[in-house]
Amino acid sequence: MARDLKFTRNIGIAAHIDAGKTTTTERILYYAGVSHKIGEVHEGAATMDWMAQEQERGITITSAATTVNWKYRNQNYHMNIIDTPGHVDFTVEVNRSLRVLDGLVFLFSAVDGVEPQSETNWRLANNYNVARIGFVNKMDRSGADFLKVVKQVKDMLGSNAVPLQLPIGAEDQFKGVVDLINNRGIVWNEHDKGMTFTEVPIPEDMLDEVAEWREKLLESVADYDESLMEKFFDAPETITEREVLDALRAAVLDAKIVPMVCGSSFKNKGVQTMLDYVMELLPSPLDSEGVVGTNPDTNEEVLLKPSIDEPFAALAFKIATDPFVGRLCFIRVYSGNLEAGSYIYNTRSESKERISRIFQMHANKQNPVPNVAAGDIAAVVGFKDIKTGDTLCDEKHPIVLESMVFPDPVIGLAIEPKTQADVDKLGMGLSKLAEEDPTFRVQTDQETGQTVISGMGELHLDILIDRLKREFKVEVNQGAPQVAYKEAIFGTAEHREVYKKQSGGRGKFADIKVVISPIDADFEKGGLQFVNEIVGGAIPREFIPSVEKGFASAMANGVLAGYPLPDMKVRLIDGSFHAVDSDALSFELAARMAYREALPKCRPSLMEPIMKIEILTPEENMGDVIGDMNRRRGQLQGMDTRNGAQVIKALVPLSEMFGYVTQLRTITSGRATSTMEFDHYEPAPKNVQDEVVAKSKGRIKSED
Repeated sequence: MARDLKFTRNIGIAAHIDAGKTTTTERILYYAGVSHKIGEVHEGAATMDWMAQEQERGITITSAATTVNWKYRNQNYHMNIIDTPGHVDFTVEVNRSLRVLDGLVFLFSAVDGVEPQSETNWRLANNYNVARIGFVNKMDRSGADFLKVVKQVKDMLGSNAVPLQLPIGAEDQFKGVVDLINNRGIVWNEHDKGMTFTEVPIPEDMLDEVAEWREKLLESVADYDESLMEKFFDAPETITEREVLDALRAAVLDAKIVPMVCGSSFKNKGVQTMLDYVMELLPSPLDSEGVVGTNPDTNEEVLLKPSIDEPFAALAFKIATDPFVGRLCFIRVYSGNLEAGSYIYNTRSESKERISRIFQMHANKQNPVPNVAAGDIAAVVGFKDIKTGDTLCDEKHPIVLESMVFPDPVIGLAIEPKTQADVDKLGMGLSKLAEEDPTFRVQTDQETGQTVISGMGELHLDILIDRLKREFKVEVNQGAPQVAYKEAIFGTAEHREVYKKQSGGRGKFADIKVVISPIDADFEKGGLQFVNEIVGGAIPREFIPSVEKGFASAMANGVLAGYPLPDMKVRLIDGSFHAVDSDALSFELAARMAYREALPKCRPSLMEPIMKIEILTPEENMGDVIGDMNRRRGQLQGMDTRNGAQVIKALVPLSEMFGYVTQLRTITSGRATSTMEFDHYEPAPKNVQDEVVAKSKGRIKSED
């Protein structure tokens, strides 16, 4: 597997749900010679959608990796592709894929343009600084408008979108494109499913438009590359195709330009040209200086170059379970080389792991390889304890790479096995699913003893329960969905807590005085902001960490309804101790008691998750949809039109949205669609808070 890294591409395909990501990946596999038959999503036969649930629902649930070779300009390129889900409930899959990719093909529907999940994924790509190309798909559909989508990418995503092509024909007449870089028209041949194309003269009626957009393209490139600026003003016709491509590549790597191309994956048009641009413009692993990590022993920064001669370092970005080979760990190798059968060091668990085999993945099929080297993506098996986000490295050169941050779940569900015999199987199945998916949490409710699973949305939990049934053969009963509330404090309270216990022999004693308040605005980490202000040894230094530990563990349960308190500030200002009776446990217990006593004085409030929703509805149903949104405590954020339909944007509490999709279908006779994603937490109104608190204390015997 020793290859020239210059010709390696690690790319992802991301977009809003239904923009055609999986269909596009299927075409790539076909054109690259990996599949000999195109698998269609609507027939449930797509290679990359290999899970039974994906084939039934026609959606992507888990990001699938595959490896293909692509010939471009007589050079063989090696490409690792990750097809990511578009549904908001599975954003975690996009998040972790973007963390390890060098480039991204961002799909947009030519009819719908920039949609809510496009914005979310675009922000994620910005966070990880991933270079990208825009591919406007579905040019064959009625209402397709390439330049309108380019304008939306510019305005709504705040990027410098520059078209490299103009479509020849539109909707059912779409047959080819004019390439603005080399000023030629190309039309794809139907007889070989678009494998080849024919060069055609630029249509007469497009000459002026092509000249205008070619000038805009040259201007954007000259803006970035000063050496082309003079040529652009003096003699633009002398700028060569190679000069444009080189300047364009530099601008894409620098995230200053997003090149836009178009096509129709379903009709086999434009995917090959898009792939050529991936090879030409997107980065190889060598285009980054290297990866920066920290040495866990010295806390110094370490730079590892993407070279086989450097010490081995890789990031585990996904754990999956395969029925035949067991647990698979997907890794992106940043430096060095790993042979099958060798040992690696996990800096989180501080233990060595033996990697028995290494696979190059193709959806859910594995091809064994002897080794994996810098710049590559592969799956390894044989490990005991690796989690998503772990750094795997050479024991002699330990390093910790930046991990990934995952959102907290917003919705919970109580479940129980239907038969007593399934209890153990349920526990095993849940722990395996939680290991694969960092946004899926399992906990036991202390008061009711129920198992509560939490996730990112109703679909997310629905799929997980389905997987329990199919993969682990566990049938479960489920309760009604519950909202994952949080608690927060908005006031300050000073409190003294004295903990005394005398029961013959040595007693227990701790005395602390604390000020509890909301965290400082500049405290970025969240969690407990603990400030030790003890002077003169009023409390011995060895007991201070126990006070901090007591408060930190108490935050898992708020004082209103037992929901977690994500952050608070505690100043330890005074206290006393007993030379014989004081110990670490006494101070920890005193802190827990102080938390329970002082928090009710700090103006605690229940925080509810607020979702961002976008509804696409026909004009005549507009009033009904808005009226229904108002009844659900929704706040309208704006309205727009898209292809003759009305777009309503609103913020609405999650607790009001259960079963909304069914209700929306009823109101609009099935003509409206909606997408929803988590936005933020905000204090719940008093009536909602009172109801939730009463319910949690068991005063309301709820029917559900």
